[in-house]
Amino acid sequence: MIKITFLGSSYSVPDENHENTHLVISQESQAVLVDCANAPLLRLRKAGVPMENLTDLILTHFHPDHVSGVPLLLMDLWLLGRRRPLNVYALDYTLERVKGMMDLYNWQRWPEFFPVSFHCIPDDEMAPVIERNGLCIYTSPVKHLIPTLGLRIEASRSGQTLAYSCDTEPCEAVVRLADRAQILVHEATGATPGHSSATQAGDIASRACVEALYLVHYNPQGASQLVDEAKAVFPGNVTLMEDFMTFDLA
Repeated sequence: MIKITFLGSSYSVPDENHENTHLVISQESQAVLVDCANAPLLRLRKAGVPMENLTDLILTHFHPDHVSGVPLLLMDLWLLGRRRPLNVYALDYTLERVKGMMDLYNWQRWPEFFPVSFHCIPDDEMAPVIERNGLCIYTSPVKHLIPTLGLRIEASRSGQTLAYSCDTEPCEAVVRLADRAQILVHEATGATPGHSSATQAGDIASRACVEALYLVHYNPQGASQLVDEAKAVFPGNVTLMEDFMTFDLA
């Protein structure tokens, strides 16, 4: 069973009940963290994900609400005695800046630091990132203010799929990424450069022929009408994402 937990659902300004959007994909022996906001260990613990199971980190893009927790995550794992290697995947644009951010902390001098392997994701549609133990994760570039990736998460045995738009304007890449997925998680920040409204998210869901749409990366203080806006253009189920919502892919 592949379990996907959204550790946060807010756009860049969180509140007491909504952390910045990031998620974890977990199985019995592995966990893949997607983006890294604020104090990730606290969220992982609340989600019941053992720290020793964390094998991989995928970073969708280099904006503070998606990467600000990276230094704290690495430092906390080190202080807790981690020895197992950690794989970090991102576009070259993102990796270059993450390494620079860590260099500001002089992390190369932290004694007995565990191995961190950086893996560059190609700027291609449906690029395979992880294919392991029945879990397949693919990425596609989406249309944000800086280079950014959306994700398609599949259970290879059943074909059950969750697609995640990440931060993006409406774009054809997300339609293809989410094609006939059981679940599309699409951002609903608003119709501004680099982002989408709930109505636009509903249109993408309809065109991708998905079964259900979950709205994420929204302003928690102005979310009351978002579901109705998406339902006006998408005939399937529409739900507002909340922190710690989970999805099981058999």
